[in-house]
This record gives sequence, C-alpha cells and structure tokens, in this order.
Amino acid sequence: MARSIIEQIRSNLVAIISLVVAVSSLSYNTWRNELTEENRNVRHAGFEVLLKLGELQQVVFFSHYDMDSIRGSPRAGWAYVLVVSDLSQAMPTPVADNAMSLREVWETEWSGLGDRDSSAERISAAIDALRMSVLDALRTLD
Repeated sequence: MARSIIEQIRSNLVAIISLVVAVSSLSYNTWRNELTEENRNVRHAGFEVLLKLGELQQVVFFSHYDMDSIRGSPRAGWAYVLVVSDLSQAMPTPVADNAMSLREVWETEWSGLGDRDSSAERISAAIDALRMSVLDALRTLD
C-alpha cells in the first residue's frame, strides 16, 4: 500500500509540481494586481489633491493679496478644502491627517484673509504640509 502511494507520487511528480507552480503563480499575480490597483488609486487621488491644492492656493492669493472677492471667494475655498479632504481618504494616513489639519486651519482662518497676514501664512503652511505629505506618499509607491 505504502509503495503504491510512493509510486503514484513519482509517476505524477511533474503534474504535482505543475499544480504547485500554477497555484503559487496565480496567488502572486492576484496579490500583485491588488497592489497595482491600490497604487493606481493612491496615485490618481494624489495628483487630484495636488491640483486642488494649487487651486486653493490661488483662492488664498486672490483673497488675501489681490482683495478679489470673486476669484478669492471663501465658498470656492471651502469647496476645494472639502474635495481635498474627501480625496485624502484614499491616501496613506499622514496625508489624511494633514488634510484634516488643513480643514481645521481653513475653518479658523479663512475669515482673516485680506485682513491678517497670519491667516494667509497659516493656511499656506497647511497647504504646503499637505502637499509635501502627498509627494512623499507618491514617492513611496511600488
């Protein structure tokens, strides 16, 4: 009995090895596809966040330095802050944390734009911190 099992294993060794290779290859391919999709999502969200941060920075400049209430509208700024906050949820934790900080800074400082340099500086610093964390996250992708 024991000899027949050993003989069967020997005679089917190529098929067994092929099966092990096929299953391990399928597992690796599935894992790699999932990682690639996650990286693609993070990359796309990161680029969108960077674009929205640039637009938010323009709102700050128009509002504070040019006193342009149309292109520097706080409502437009809020829209960018909320979109950035939403998109950051698809990014690694440091990005989401910095997006929350930006939202908090915007909430407390937007009304000072045009009046207080410290408001523009705090908002710009929060934008820069978020921008740096997004760039760091993009650099670490596989």
